Amino acid sequence: MTSWVGRTAAEIAAAVREKRATPREVVAEHLARIERLDPRVGAFRVVRAEAALAEADEVATRGDLGELPLAGVPVAVKDNLAVRGEAMRIGSAATPETPADEDHVTVARLRAAGAVVVGLTNVPELCVFGTSEGVHGTARNPWDISRTAGGSSGGSAAAVAAGLVPIALGNDGMGSLRIPAANCGLVTIKPGPHVVPAGISEGDWFGMSENGPLATTVEDARLMLSVLAGTGFVRRDASATHRVAVSLRSPIAGTAVSTPYTTAVREAAELLMKAGHRVRRADPPYPLSLSFTSLAHWTAGTAIDAQGLDRRLLTRRTRVHATVGRRFVNTVRSGEGREALRRRLEPFFAEHDVLIIPALARRSPKAAAWHERGWLRNVLANTNYSPLTPPWNLTGWPAMSVPFGTLPSGAPCAVQLVGRPGSEADLLAVAEQLEERRPWQRTAPLQ
Repeated sequence: MTSWVGRTAAEIAAAVREKRATPREVVAEHLARIERLDPRVGAFRVVRAEAALAEADEVATRGDLGELPLAGVPVAVKDNLAVRGEAMRIGSAATPETPADEDHVTVARLRAAGAVVVGLTNVPELCVFGTSEGVHGTARNPWDISRTAGGSSGGSAAAVAAGLVPIALGNDGMGSLRIPAANCGLVTIKPGPHVVPAGISEGDWFGMSENGPLATTVEDARLMLSVLAGTGFVRRDASATHRVAVSLRSPIAGTAVSTPYTTAVREAAELLMKAGHRVRRADPPYPLSLSFTSLAHWTAGTAIDAQGLDRRLLTRRTRVHATVGRRFVNTVRSGEGREALRRRLEPFFAEHDVLIIPALARRSPKAAAWHERGWLRNVLANTNYSPLTPPWNLTGWPAMSVPFGTLPSGAPCAVQLVGRPGSEADLLAVAEQLEERRPWQRTAPLQ
């Protein structure tokens, strides 16, 4: 009997379209793996076993089955996007348990493409922090379950890395796709504005948040991004070359990047040079004010999201984050800080097509009850290990995390690719070259 666990979304969809597999058997296999392994991983808040099997049967009867790009593919959804019939808890005890009447538009597009939603994944409260734990569970890195999967799309990343689903839906407001993808050895892309519908929270964190895919291959990331965007991201000519800037510098003063991540960038840059790209060392002109700008936007977004919730039911770190952010809301809403950063960085991206930098500064923190710890301790832990993702939410420009190399622990390492507006297809093409020249193990060896 053929096993569909561990196959890519593209492989599964092709098999279902060609009737070499049924959606029910594909979904049932993944549900069995979830039941066996997720108690150790903590990826899911809700598993929709019965509903998913029923929906798989509905996919099998569709007249357009042979044309569906994600036919029968199990998918996990981050628990800050509405799934019809399920409550959206956003990692909090303060959110209502009322089931959603309608799917979020991105969930609806996945279902229209033939995907089957098997569950909603764990996130930190209000999706604020770079570690995913709280009252609904703790998402651990399947490569090292003593460490966090990252956040805030940590449960979605853990689900894919553990082979519980081949792809998952997440979103990114200050690195929330790229951080867990880097920790868990996955491919992700945070697209630029208006490529994929947002609608993630009130104002999408002032327009910084974007929905995107988590996958084990560039092909699957491209496929899922195309479905989410409603337009195809075709493969670019492999012979096309780009002007690639290489930087090892942290954007945030006082934070250092550890050797495994700088080594990964150097080695990836060497591969791209051998592939014919014009590669040179060049640091973006990050302003000294970037740390303040990042903190102001990060906290102000939480201040907006916390409005209308019972503060007594929020954890202390979230309450403090929102309180700090309230004083910045009007300043952040003006958009002046983001516009100033874009103006400062635009000349750099006029000279370079792609920037390659470390995805993280160091490995992820231990999996622990971070939601019970103080606000400052959380902020410092997050900033010290992930200072390299926020600038690209502030500018709104597309950015990817791509697995590359390993950490001393054996867990995956990663690099980050950044491009100017509209360069999603170019970033995917560069990522694919890295994948071809340095393939990675797609899922963690959990048994």
